[in-house]
Amino acid sequence: MSAVVAERPVQRYVEHVMGMPISLALRGRHTADARALDAWAEAMATLHDVDRVFSTYRADSHVSRLDRGEITLATCPPELLEVLALGERWRQDSGGAFDVRRGDASGTFHLDPSGVVKGWAVERAARPLRLLAGTDFCLSAGGDMVCAAGAESVPWRVGVEDPHDVAAVAAVVPVRNGAVATSGLAHRGAHITDARTGRVPTRVASVTVVAEDLVRADLDATAAFALDGEAAAWLSGRGSTGVVVWADGRREVIAP
Repeated sequence: MSAVVAERPVQRYVEHVMGMPISLALRGRHTADARALDAWAEAMATLHDVDRVFSTYRADSHVSRLDRGEITLATCPPELLEVLALGERWRQDSGGAFDVRRGDASGTFHLDPSGVVKGWAVERAARPLRLLAGTDFCLSAGGDMVCAAGAESVPWRVGVEDPHDVAAVAAVVPVRNGAVATSGLAHRGAHITDARTGRVPTRVASVTVVAEDLVRADLDATAAFALDGEAAAWLSGRGSTGVVVWADGRREVIAP
């Protein structure tokens, strides 16, 4: 996804962390001054801290050490308990299709809260940006976005990528204060499965959810994608807003 906005000039920042590009667009009073730079630095420091705790690619992360049995939940940071609680909530809500545990080829299950962490982490990283008075922002992590715009500003316009043609846009979503997340296989391959069966979804191509915060948007999008053919019905039952693009090219708008 990408953010496009007219009128006031936009200052952009980009850095890589958590294995993906993090980009920030600012417009308004603070875009390139000390306050803007400090807020961006604080946002990135938050994401680096999250990576140290939650990365499944780092042997020294708390998640990796917990998975190996070297530490217990009692000795983990409280943030890890918060993320696991969110994962359990969405596991129950999705009937088990979403889970923070993944089975390997031998049938052994490993802890992998990646499906929770991104939206949760970016919401936390956005906190210093919300303190920039008179400044609109759009913070993106691998295409999932948290956006804020004042009443006097035009909304951010978020383009939703077409999973069948990544150079095309399937929809444009205006967002003033909220978040947009998309789940699919177009960029990262078969990284989302139905935890009940271990199968990769085949009927759905992508799920985009618009919500008040990125935690809800990201988790709903990922859980709905894991539910495959049940994606649209599940989102509708939750009163969610979004777009489901099916494998056959159909697009279904979900609205409460």
